[in-house]
Amino acid sequence: MVLSNQKAVNRAAIYFFYDKDGVVDDYNLYLLNDMKKNVQQIFVVCNGKLTPEGRKKFESIGCRILVRDNVGFDVWAYKEAMEAFGWDQIKQLDELILLNFTIFGPIRPFKEMFDDMDQRDLDFWGITVHHGATFDPWKKIKFGFLPIHLQSHFIAVRKTMLNSVEFRQYWDQMRPVECYEDAVCYHEAIFTKTFADKGFKWNAYVDTTPCGDKFYYPLMMMPLELLKNYRCPILKRKNFFLDAEVYLRESGNEAGVALMDYLKKNTDYDVDLIWQNLLRTQNSFDLKNCLGFDFILPGDKVAKPQVKSTARIALIVHIYELDMTSYILEYVRYMPEDIDVYVTTDTKEKQAEIYRAFQQLPCNHLEVRLVPNRGRDLGPLLTGVRDVISKYDYICKVHDKKALNVRPATLGQSFSYQCFECLLHSKEYVQNVINTFDENPRVGMLMPPPPHYGDYYPIVGREWTINEKVTAGLAKKMGLQVDITPDKPPIAPLGSFFWFRAKALEKLFAIEWKPEDFPEEPLKEDGTILHGIERLFPFVVQDAGYYPAWVMPDTYASVFVNNLYFYLRSLNTYLFHGEFCRFSDLLDRAGRGKEEGEPEQKSSRVVMFFKFILPPFIYRAIRYCGHLAMHQPTDS
Repeated sequence: MVLSNQKAVNRAAIYFFYDKDGVVDDYNLYLLNDMKKNVQQIFVVCNGKLTPEGRKKFESIGCRILVRDNVGFDVWAYKEAMEAFGWDQIKQLDELILLNFTIFGPIRPFKEMFDDMDQRDLDFWGITVHHGATFDPWKKIKFGFLPIHLQSHFIAVRKTMLNSVEFRQYWDQMRPVECYEDAVCYHEAIFTKTFADKGFKWNAYVDTTPCGDKFYYPLMMMPLELLKNYRCPILKRKNFFLDAEVYLRESGNEAGVALMDYLKKNTDYDVDLIWQNLLRTQNSFDLKNCLGFDFILPGDKVAKPQVKSTARIALIVHIYELDMTSYILEYVRYMPEDIDVYVTTDTKEKQAEIYRAFQQLPCNHLEVRLVPNRGRDLGPLLTGVRDVISKYDYICKVHDKKALNVRPATLGQSFSYQCFECLLHSKEYVQNVINTFDENPRVGMLMPPPPHYGDYYPIVGREWTINEKVTAGLAKKMGLQVDITPDKPPIAPLGSFFWFRAKALEKLFAIEWKPEDFPEEPLKEDGTILHGIERLFPFVVQDAGYYPAWVMPDTYASVFVNNLYFYLRSLNTYLFHGEFCRFSDLLDRAGRGKEEGEPEQKSSRVVMFFKFILPPFIYRAIRYCGHLAMHQPTDS
């Protein structure tokens, strides 16, 4: 059926929407407003919640709305929406669009796509395809393999198929859908082949047939290519939070970073529509993995010398160890001269000494404040200077880091060096940090990456240590609406050195903290409210609609990357003994899952240790011998 020869096309759209909180972010409206230019009706079907504000948003653009229980995923949402729309009305349509909330766009107007597809003689079509596989990953697909299929985020069905007995029967006989795999196996994966086998003609707007033997899923694995060279009008939301291991299995994990950069520089699409949704709904660790929350800045030159920031800036320093004063001054002298400086300390003697030392620092305003010795550097931040935070746009927070709990002392010195270098490397670098905040309005906090050398090595992979419950408890008391889970680490300033946007931490400073909220010395090494607050920072930032990121001067980034490569190469050499293996093999060998029949207990870590370090054939032999030994009778 060709639609281009009709004077007017009677077209409707059913938009499936789901948000666990029922919030309708603006990207939905942007997409539907453009869709509205090409359809006569939009019917929104919502699974679960819909806030009153969200309902008003959909109604403001003329949508009909059906809110149903959150069952059956998109499949049963479409089924019930069509029944509510009315089969008699559907038969009057020239084309019915089934689309959903899992896409961002349009990057270019949908009209361009509709004008093209209207000229094609088709019964149904979509924007993109999944190229399928010769096997069935879930053992549920009726064909016994995963066929090439139109992806269910956008499928258009024309009158010839809408009026068919087969189309009505397909939906009337739809099986219950109880999980994601059901939704794929009982609908998305089979819809295209089911109707193609019945003689209905189909095609995709984005023709990735030449890539069929290279990618299963072009829209996920080559989205920028589709956007630039195939004129694809949409992106998947998941492009920006897909599990990094999946990306790294089939690519270099550059998709999210490249997409965001291209959108900002080459399109009219407002990337803030993306940020608004992602920061509200996704875990910051997943976002960092896909979007690269890392800024590597020049240390010896200002990247944009012609740009003069008008931001109000402050420096906050806590000094308990007086002998660190001169070392701190070496770095803070790189701050602009028009800033305000606040130093906190715990005795009048130190106050006087610090004031004399800091007099040499060019600045607009200097205060040295007395605070109780409670809460290390964080207590003074939250109690001693809380009253001035709202005066500023960006604030740099440092302290007298000695890291006395590690040996040799050079490890602590390296950690201190890393913290100061990443925040205050040089005058030029500090200006680049300030410009980074100016140029990236969603950046809320910049911090050094976690240390990964010597006794600090286990931090990588144990960022929470024992502090997840403490952090989650604080977040709950504050009413933070962000994803906090023990399985994903916080993007936290471990070491308590960071730059921050004052608005990003408003909720934390709104609390009337008191010195008594923090434990007295000597502190426990871990698990205190201070360790919780240290990890709470990024979640406060995200709750406010900003993101936390690592920042490094180019000189230190070189050290950081070389160290990581050395560690990775050493592990691979030691673990794989010259074998050709992938990252997933490393995880499997390390014991990603327990052995079949093996109880989940701490003692199994010993088994996993040997599985991790031994060649597979030796490991299996030892396990077999151990199994025999365990089943021999004992002398007693």
